[in-house]
Amino acid sequence: MADKKAQLIIEGTAPVELPVLTGTVGPDVIDVRSLTSTGHFTFDPGFMSTASCESKITYIDGDKGILLHRGYPIEQLAEKSDYLETCYLLLNGELPTTEQKAQFVSTIKNHTIVHEQLKTFLNGFRRDAHPMAVMCGIVGALSAFYHDSLDINNPQHREISAHRLIAKMPTIAAMVYKYSMGQPIMYPRNDLSYSENFLHMMFNTPAEIKPISPVLANAMDRIFILHADHEQNASTSTVRLAGSTGANPFACIAAGIAALWGPAHGGANEAVLTMLDEIGDVSNIEKFLAKAKDKNDPFKLMGFGHRVYKNFDPRAKVMKKTCDEVLGELGINDPQLELAMKLEEIALKDPYFAERNLYPNVDFYSGIILKAIGIPTSMFTVIFAMSRTVGWISHWKEMIASGQKIGRPRQLYTGHAQRDLPR
Repeated sequence: MADKKAQLIIEGTAPVELPVLTGTVGPDVIDVRSLTSTGHFTFDPGFMSTASCESKITYIDGDKGILLHRGYPIEQLAEKSDYLETCYLLLNGELPTTEQKAQFVSTIKNHTIVHEQLKTFLNGFRRDAHPMAVMCGIVGALSAFYHDSLDINNPQHREISAHRLIAKMPTIAAMVYKYSMGQPIMYPRNDLSYSENFLHMMFNTPAEIKPISPVLANAMDRIFILHADHEQNASTSTVRLAGSTGANPFACIAAGIAALWGPAHGGANEAVLTMLDEIGDVSNIEKFLAKAKDKNDPFKLMGFGHRVYKNFDPRAKVMKKTCDEVLGELGINDPQLELAMKLEEIALKDPYFAERNLYPNVDFYSGIILKAIGIPTSMFTVIFAMSRTVGWISHWKEMIASGQKIGRPRQLYTGHAQRDLPR
């Protein structure tokens, strides 16, 4: 794996030879682990040029618009698979057989109900608390309710914890929503699919059980798949760093939720709707597009372009198709949704955005879909966290199994050198 070498020349010292590691695909990596023995270490704020781990789960090529889960393109998974099959793939490395899929689905369904005392715990929060604040608290508290499988060195315990988290996150998310609405909590149903069950718990009440639209259930399933994992992003890296200390999986996932809550990470689809509110009307689109082109104007066109994907977001094409299906199914006459579609149409024809590859990304369409379904914007990041749980727990399992040491980044210290008190 390290056939090539790199030489680092530091003035006044002998050259330092460093191994160059080659992965399956992607750029080579210079292994700097031995550098500290020379009295030096690297400086990389934000870790934009640093590989923090070795992983077999997800690969991204931002320049070419490629996203692979265990080698399978995200477009194929979204079109031909479903969320629970994708979960199995991420967790285990291979697609399940028919028998393995049936067993996995059964296992997840049997773990969807949460401990009854969690409802008492929920009552400790204000009704108007942000749903992500409640999610952080409840998921972190799961270790107090499911402490029978917290030995992280036991592979069976790790597996049980993974299944519990994937199964219970939709139940917890729906509980948080119902609590904020003052409505009775709906229990999960084992006769429904994963996405159907979530919509049932979100929108049905004991007084009225409505059938779940297959189009909306399919849309939710695709949203779950398209957000399932995204390599070593901020929240996944947070889960890995927390996990490297030996923390239990529920605490690690709560840490991931906290990181995802940041508006620079998980709040992009909510920011799209905020932007649409600012634009206000179709007649204002041209004015705001001009503002977006003006380098001296702080206005940004949210939901267009992506920090990682320099060409196009491979998830966006699937999400656009899903968006069209949902709007067609619901026949909604919503001025904000009309504004979004018109903005997309005009921006795609504008050479300025085309030349810079500023195409609508997954967040642009997912925000529109969630709003159309009736999910409030405060719940958008909660649904992101639900979807991403399988990615987080897959990376956590991989890290624990590899025996990775505790994470300990270094720093470039620029404060005072040692000094004495003036008295």
